[in-house]
Amino acid sequence: MVCHVETIEDGAAHLRNARRVMVIGCSGGGKSTLSRKIASGLDLPNHSMDREVFWLPDWVQRPRAEQRQIITEIVRGERWLIDGTNPSSFDLRMPRADLVIWVRLSRWRCLLGVYRRASRHVGRHRPEMAVGCIEKWPDREFLSYIWTFERRFAPRIVEGIDRHGPDVPVVTLKSHGEMAHLLDLAGLPH
Repeated sequence: MVCHVETIEDGAAHLRNARRVMVIGCSGGGKSTLSRKIASGLDLPNHSMDREVFWLPDWVQRPRAEQRQIITEIVRGERWLIDGTNPSSFDLRMPRADLVIWVRLSRWRCLLGVYRRASRHVGRHRPEMAVGCIEKWPDREFLSYIWTFERRFAPRIVEGIDRHGPDVPVVTLKSHGEMAHLLDLAGLPH
């Protein structure tokens, strides 16, 4: 059973003491921005799965065995923040995590976030992406992924947490206001 943290105040208390944090959620929800703020405020090494694990230049996906090797090396560390969802690696990450922050905004907010991000970065490299992965306008497949995220992927996330980290506290944030409130209560800049 997922160990839900009931209040943002309790989440902030967990965050202040965390040494290993996972930030998960749908694309466009703001998890990379939140991750940068938390990592900076807590002086944690910030690892973007998109930048360091998944992608090679020109949007070539890294082989799965290499992905798992990289994640294994990261989680051996005593202090880290990992920005990225991918439940297939929960078996490596969850047993070492002190806290999971699940950015769980509505599909409309995530779609808006993806379009805003694309409008700022299209044709250029985005900092949280691998070098050589130039930002494009979202295609139908990516938009469908966001639209169906809660129905298709949230159950896999819950199952992965239940299986690999049932005692790891999970803070769920459903708005940008809740993200800002968490940072305020944890004493972190934003």
